[in-house]
Amino acid sequence: MRPAANDLPVLLPYRAAGPIAPSGLAAPVLLGGGTLAAFAILFGASLALAQVTARPAGEGAFTVLLRWAPLIFQGFLFNILISFLSMALGTLVGVLVGIAQVSLLAPVRQAAWGLTQFFRNAPWLVLLFYAMFLLPFEFRLFSLSIAFPAWVKAVIGLALPVAANVSEIVRGGIRSIPAGQWESAEALAFTRRQTMWMIILPQAFKRMIPPWMNLYAILTMATTLISVVGIQDGLTITRAALVAESRPELMIPMYTLLLLMFFAYCYPIARATMALERRFNVKV
Repeated sequence: MRPAANDLPVLLPYRAAGPIAPSGLAAPVLLGGGTLAAFAILFGASLALAQVTARPAGEGAFTVLLRWAPLIFQGFLFNILISFLSMALGTLVGVLVGIAQVSLLAPVRQAAWGLTQFFRNAPWLVLLFYAMFLLPFEFRLFSLSIAFPAWVKAVIGLALPVAANVSEIVRGGIRSIPAGQWESAEALAFTRRQTMWMIILPQAFKRMIPPWMNLYAILTMATTLISVVGIQDGLTITRAALVAESRPELMIPMYTLLLLMFFAYCYPIARATMALERRFNVKV
């Protein structure tokens, strides 16, 4: 006999045993604070080391960092812009390819699967090199020459693996919906397109958000690859600052400053991803 609703036990979030174990919202707050404290200690130690090893007539390490920090931050913002554009383009293409992976037409399904597997398992740097050197440097439209900027080619190069991963996220989200949803829609005389856009995708969307956000955080950190192909980003400007100052003792503080910028941007995304995973943890 099935128990009544009022007789069902109330499930509470798991809490680790012990009086000092954080629970609820305290855990991510304490974890984030501890991580930030660790980076602050690392940054302070690198500054202290730079001050100790600095030349007597040179400027202080903190003064040099303050002078270069705005320029490095501008380069970091360019990394964020590249990540936005690459994610937007990759998501647009990836959603279409992901839906094609569940197509009833075998040629369409197999072609989408092949593209997904190829670009998903290819090194990002190699794809970036292909985009940079195989795409033309300019287009000719009648008598006009239209330049094709390097940063646009970098966006395309990074969007290729992103599209492949988004395609797999979409395919997995669609496959995670129980078969009963398809059968119910078929019983109500819905077409496959109506079923996909009105029933399946709205349910699968919330399951796609956490891995999509995680992919964006990975992409943001991978945007430093564009410095290898000569694009001025945060990493390139940091190297230029070290060359301009000619002070090896500033290497650790300079790179730590750039690292902190990426961490301050990506860490909240990681915490939000974990929160959404707990919220959308649907039991099938």
